[in-house]
Amino acid sequence: MVEPVTRRPIPRRPLGSTGLSVTLMGFGALEIGRDWGLGDEQARQRPSAEEAARVLHGVLDMGINLIDTAAAYHKSEERIGGALAGRRHEFILASKCGEHSAEPGTYYDFSYRAVRESIEQSLDRLQTDVIDIMQIHFGPEPEKVLDDGETVRAMQEAREAGKIRFLGASPPDHLVERCIDMGVFQVLQVDYSLLHRTVEPLLEKAAARGIGILVRGGLALGRLTARVIPLLQHDAKLRQKVGPLLELAGGDGRQLTALALAFLARNPAVSSVLVGSKRLEHVVENVDLLLAGVPEEVIDVAIRLTRPS
Repeated sequence: MVEPVTRRPIPRRPLGSTGLSVTLMGFGALEIGRDWGLGDEQARQRPSAEEAARVLHGVLDMGINLIDTAAAYHKSEERIGGALAGRRHEFILASKCGEHSAEPGTYYDFSYRAVRESIEQSLDRLQTDVIDIMQIHFGPEPEKVLDDGETVRAMQEAREAGKIRFLGASPPDHLVERCIDMGVFQVLQVDYSLLHRTVEPLLEKAAARGIGILVRGGLALGRLTARVIPLLQHDAKLRQKVGPLLELAGGDGRQLTALALAFLARNPAVSSVLVGSKRLEHVVENVDLLLAGVPEEVIDVAIRLTRPS
């Protein structure tokens, strides 16, 4: 069992009107199945199956009850199923369809048949009878996916068959409002952080409609963590964006992450912030930073520094 620095439980929030209660921090399972992240090829390499299993068990042991994955994350679904089939009752499982794995790359197919088959394959890989949340994994021509309606139809039929419980979508910014207004999605996964606040005005609207909000990119793909510090010297644009926040955090990369998480946690429309890592120690640290909190006045300054123009 993982022994986090703090023993306080992770707060839980309602996931919209689904009736589910999710931990304020969820686990994004991209990096345990697919090469990803900042740094060189070695730094981006996914962990072994054994290390991925250690991470997954550790995530549940520290109290996180939401795991988000996707068919496109290569080995992720398979590793979750292999490691956690015996603990399936302990967590809420979210996955995605429409983008398909073809290692080392992926491809998109949003047809009714492809999505229906993808859901069946995800169930097999995850070793479960039901996936709690199935989300559309948008790619090129995302408007066409919604216009055609085949993906949504396949998902609705899977829900009627008891194979998924709730419909979700992970849309690009410009489609978030359309997804809210469609009335078919109970969960939306949005790109939202101190460095990317485009969808912020729509979060309250989503919450008012009973839609649960999952945040992806809350740490801006590592740019709101200590990993960004060595990059600032060589990237003037990044330095301009992150430098003032890092200064506000006293030059401390850990405090920069704490600030990023506190900003997200303060928004009542946010149900859960998805944070992923291939290293369990990083997940433990992020939970501790979330629970430690940041003074309200510091968050206020960060909001002013990053207010969209």
